[in-house]
Amino acid sequence: MLRYSLKRLLSLILSLAVASLVIFFVIEVAPGDPASFMLGINAQPDTVAALRAELGLDVPKAERYLAWVGGMVTGDFGTSYTYRTPVARMIADRLWVSLPLALYALMLSTLIACPAGIYAAARRGRPGDAVVMGATQLGVAVPNFWFAMMLVLVFAINLRWFGAGGFAGWDKGLLTGLHSLTLPAIALALPQAAILARVMRSALLDILGEDFMRTARAKGLSRRQALWRHAVRNALIPVLTIIGLQFSFLLAGAIIIEQVFYLPGLGRLVFQAISARDLIVVESVVMLLVFAVITVNFMVDLAYALVDPRLRART
Repeated sequence: MLRYSLKRLLSLILSLAVASLVIFFVIEVAPGDPASFMLGINAQPDTVAALRAELGLDVPKAERYLAWVGGMVTGDFGTSYTYRTPVARMIADRLWVSLPLALYALMLSTLIACPAGIYAAARRGRPGDAVVMGATQLGVAVPNFWFAMMLVLVFAINLRWFGAGGFAGWDKGLLTGLHSLTLPAIALALPQAAILARVMRSALLDILGEDFMRTARAKGLSRRQALWRHAVRNALIPVLTIIGLQFSFLLAGAIIIEQVFYLPGLGRLVFQAISARDLIVVESVVMLLVFAVITVNFMVDLAYALVDPRLRART
């Protein structure tokens, strides 16, 4: 297990190194100069040059890349070009919205998907299975921003149970903060729940066809008892893998939802930074999200190896 973990850790470090190179140089070659954007089209060349020197944009790209990576290792993400505040502080402030939103959406997705997948597998070929599979097909096909707009229309505008956007803040209480995140979390959770329910159903159907399940039935267990005692537990391995991957997606992929609900999260921060050509913010936030995705995948791989020793034997 130690050798397997070290190999996966080396893969994580290499992935982060490659990702940092791609993120930095792709963003740096994008058209538009931050200093010219900040000063406007009528700015004098010497003024633009002075601002570029102040922001460190006159330094060669390779040197800036090394300084950026070295700063991230020590927790220094640099200073925002636009707001002139530390990027780490800006990320920390926005993370207190994006992280709870991702966890909230993941919890809702799991609570919806697991019972739905089990119900569909237990009633394979029956009307209940067809209804669940039809609903999941719709959930996969419809984009989450459409769900977001429908939720706003029904629950915010018509019923007035929730606000149409904004975040109340955690200083007003946990319940108030969660109330502000409920509609965005549902909009994020529904498509993910559809995917997870289909995975749960497929995994359960595979397990129900195994020899040990027939043996359990032959020993006198009812179909329901065999399902809950043996099938569900064994089917959770691929489901847990998908849940881990979904968390990183929910954390990194909420840009549109945060825009729809006007949430001050990481997604909205990236959108604003792109609009303002605040390259250091864009690079740092994207790198942080990539780090979260790769780290979650790393932990999922380790958990999977703990459950299934065959993975360790192949390395």
